[in-house]
Amino acid sequence: MGKRFDYEYIVIGGGVAGISAAKQLAEAGRKVAIVEKNLLGGNGTVFHDVPGAMLSNIMHLYSRSVAGSRFGLSSANLQYDYNKLMAWRQRAIIKANTAKKELDALGVTVIQGRARFIGTYDLVVEGAGEPKNVSASKFIIASGTLLETGGISGLETTPFLTPNTALATVRPPKAVMIVGGGPTGCEIAQYYTELGAKVVIVELSDRILPAEDEDVSKVIEQYLAKKCGVKIFTQTRVTNLQRDEALTRVTFMRGGEEKTVRVETVVLATGYKPNTDLDLPKAGVSFDKKGVVVDRTLQTSARNVFAIGGVIDTHCSTEKAIYTGELAVMNMLDRTKTNGNYNGFMRCMDTDPQLAIVGLTEDDLLKRHRKYRKTLVPLSAVTASIINDETAGFIKILADNQGKILGAAMIGPNASEILQEIALAIRHNLPLIEVASTPHKEDDWNNIVKVAAKKLLLTNN
Repeated sequence: MGKRFDYEYIVIGGGVAGISAAKQLAEAGRKVAIVEKNLLGGNGTVFHDVPGAMLSNIMHLYSRSVAGSRFGLSSANLQYDYNKLMAWRQRAIIKANTAKKELDALGVTVIQGRARFIGTYDLVVEGAGEPKNVSASKFIIASGTLLETGGISGLETTPFLTPNTALATVRPPKAVMIVGGGPTGCEIAQYYTELGAKVVIVELSDRILPAEDEDVSKVIEQYLAKKCGVKIFTQTRVTNLQRDEALTRVTFMRGGEEKTVRVETVVLATGYKPNTDLDLPKAGVSFDKKGVVVDRTLQTSARNVFAIGGVIDTHCSTEKAIYTGELAVMNMLDRTKTNGNYNGFMRCMDTDPQLAIVGLTEDDLLKRHRKYRKTLVPLSAVTASIINDETAGFIKILADNQGKILGAAMIGPNASEILQEIALAIRHNLPLIEVASTPHKEDDWNNIVKVAAKKLLLTNN
């Protein structure tokens, strides 16, 4: 490392991707700094994954306990304590967010503030005090994402919640409009209904979960509408928010008409855009609307800069973000470059029933004009459905004519754990017959994988 550099590596962004990269570099004996403008841990640890999963699990348990009366259980006096829920949320975040302690132990310097490039090897970090200039021979951009507000007016003067703040309200809301029917919007919608709120989802597309295939959307929409009481307005665009005394007045376009409704709380689950506000041209880094442009090794247009996580893929899961951090470090330290392998990463939604998807969808295959076979097996096809009185959901597996598994989706209990078997098969090119011939416990939910695989082997679709 040249003497003029303050550090050998600087990681911009202290989310799970950036922390993963910084730790690995430090363990390799490199002098490393990490720059973060907010809290170390990012959305995965601090705002969404950990607190979201914890709260959802508790409220799903509460909801199922209330519904247990059909089995003869008494839930007449069952209640939840919202203040204790929030206390548990905070404890979970503290337990999970060990990043600062781990980085300190590895000798990683943590710099608080917003980073901007001022040259090929130089940053300015603007925080609470005077701006600070720091330099490094190499950089990793892990700046993550920002909320995409979708051009809604009135946001500057009207209070609203985001996926990061929706799970930390002082009290549970009574009437909520959620703008956006993607996975996050659906998760928050069910969580609020379990708290007792009346919820409306507004989605611009013609169905919720528009990025997934229609079979998935239909089941989730029916469940949210019929079981949870969520009202769902598709092909609807919110145009304006305005505070109206104690409520929020929402203006939206539906069926060519402008309409208004008043609700207590609005949550913007409108998706994310890459956080590229780093003066990237000054470092010679190319970017576009999709994020920082990288090659298959995660190197940017600047030889000394790599990029990882949400800033290169706004749909990046926590697991995929960590993987990109590890891959980038491997390629920065080793002259033998390794291309990314993203096969087998799941997309999950922590509703109840849970949704998990791995590999390609039918829509993907149709757009690529690829031939495929498919099978869809409902939950009612396995013994676990009788044992648990659970029928809302299915497993769907897609394969080519040679028996190679192309993708799968499952809606049902423990879906992400059950589809891990399919993820393993996709990542390591295990043929469908290997899954179909693997013994599965007859009365467990994961037996549905074997049932579906055997059925698909016999189909000629």
